Amino acid sequence: MSTINTLVCQEPKKLIWEKRSISEPNSNEAKIKIKTVGICGTDIHAWGGNQPFFSYPRVLGHEICGEIIQLGSNKSAFNIGQQVAVIPYVACQKCPSCLSGRTNCCENISVIGVHQDGGFADYLNVPVTNLLSAEGIAPEAAALIEPFAISAHAVRRAAVQADEAILVVGAGPIGLGVAAIAHADGAQVVVADTSEARRNHVDKYLSLPTVDPSADNFEEQLKQLFAGALPLKVIDATGNQHAMNNTVNLIRHGGTIVFVGLFKGNLQISDPDFHKKETTMMGSRNATPEDFEKVGHLMANNQLNAEIMLTHHYQFTSLAEIYEQEVINNRELIKGVIHF
Repeated sequence: MSTINTLVCQEPKKLIWEKRSISEPNSNEAKIKIKTVGICGTDIHAWGGNQPFFSYPRVLGHEICGEIIQLGSNKSAFNIGQQVAVIPYVACQKCPSCLSGRTNCCENISVIGVHQDGGFADYLNVPVTNLLSAEGIAPEAAALIEPFAISAHAVRRAAVQADEAILVVGAGPIGLGVAAIAHADGAQVVVADTSEARRNHVDKYLSLPTVDPSADNFEEQLKQLFAGALPLKVIDATGNQHAMNNTVNLIRHGGTIVFVGLFKGNLQISDPDFHKKETTMMGSRNATPEDFEKVGHLMANNQLNAEIMLTHHYQFTSLAEIYEQEVINNRELIKGVIHF
């Protein structure tokens, strides 16, 4: 065993450096040298003690790009020295969800960086089946394949088609990814966010129309942007209770709602409004290998790039000391990437 540097969330609001041992990879694993890791809302909520189904101590980090330095004994399509992104969802492959191909909602799922130790470390052993080739993609972009894949899964759940009127609510990392991918699929996309800075970010990096949902004439603005009608589909990436409860009022009759954001609580939606519109409503959780592959393809073809969501860069060696001030309390942060 060798010794590596790890940054451990020992308990809520406490990050500490630890020297830890890392074993040789098992027969079905690869050892990767971490190159970049994205900072997710999950990491922020875990630091604050607000992440459900979370136990401490934990090495955070599930948006991972690395280089393979060692392979287990099983034959593999991967090679030493290859750059890869990590698919952090370790599925059981035995439950009904897995057997039906929906590994993203495995009944026994273990997420790297959430249920097991993740990428805030120099090296990590990862099942080879959880790797995706990221050759030719900048490491900071490869670290963002995972959040883009969550966005891609939400777009796929919504069955977005070319020329459809799509409203994306929330211009955080996932909402930005949803907007970019739905636009790449040919949809007519509008993004809603109460933050002027985030609306400006959408305008600068996506060149898509935006609206302020707190405006008195919000619905009128939507109809103007969608040729006199409300959107056919709303994908909500806010995780905000008020916004999510209001989505049924934003779709046209026969419309669809997809919740990719979530909150701890109960949805309260008017049943008459829900029924009279014959609403389709669904949740979107995690992503499948198909979604990761789509994102990798879009990145390789320059249809997705890191700038869409990436706003801040951090160095791993100083992360513990600046995490609270520069990450937790940074109101300008949309997405940060750690460099090793």
